[in-house]
Amino acid sequence: MSIEFWLQLKAESEQLMNREPLLSSYVHTCILAHHNFETTLSFILSNKLADNVMGSLSLRTMFEQSYLLHPEIVEAGICDIQAVFKRDPAVHSFLTVLLNFKGFQAIQVHRLANQLWMAGRKDLALFIQSRNSEVFSVDIHPAATIGQGVMFDHATGIVVGETAVIENNVSIMQSVTLGGTGNEAGDRHPKVREGVMIGAGAKILGHIIIGAGAKVGAGSVVLNDVPAHVTVAGIPAKIVGKPTSQKPCETMQQNILED
Repeated sequence: MSIEFWLQLKAESEQLMNREPLLSSYVHTCILAHHNFETTLSFILSNKLADNVMGSLSLRTMFEQSYLLHPEIVEAGICDIQAVFKRDPAVHSFLTVLLNFKGFQAIQVHRLANQLWMAGRKDLALFIQSRNSEVFSVDIHPAATIGQGVMFDHATGIVVGETAVIENNVSIMQSVTLGGTGNEAGDRHPKVREGVMIGAGAKILGHIIIGAGAKVGAGSVVLNDVPAHVTVAGIPAKIVGKPTSQKPCETMQQNILED
């Protein structure tokens, strides 16, 4: 999949350079100067995260080592781009997501932080988390688990706690919190199952499960488990209907009155 995807990215890059000459140098440097998707992604992310303390070369080396040891991260990144392309009507190319969508970029940075955390390099993982939060306004604890085909739409203000789990094929809007309810230790954050869509500003708190194919309305506060394939809304959230789709994450229908 990565080879075909890479060829598509190159084709889109050439089309963009012809269409918008002012972006030619930028697109060439970010995409066409590289020989595969992994090196392109590591270049883009390392330059986004670099500061006066940690330079882009050191960060790029970390990304590329992570991709070499864990090629599944690269495949997950491709799935994330494809998910955004399919779900967001404002997106007309894979290249747009890769270059411009900070929700996508923040998830990819988290994948590096998570691998560092799992390898016992927790201080470095927390540094990457901090830079991710500063640059993209998305705060994901390095220990949190995120699947593939995940979309953070707009992304600003998303917070994901240490023991949270986001399974494959989930869509989350801006200002969503997957948090705890206090200073308790242990497994204390939400588990979001496959196919879920979480509306803007929703707060999901505690060791609770958001069932597969469920939908959480914008601005809701969820304090209890949500069954699969229902719509919840309100403060505190209550069941108000059923999504019209088995996978709300794909249809992105946020009007709960239609459920």
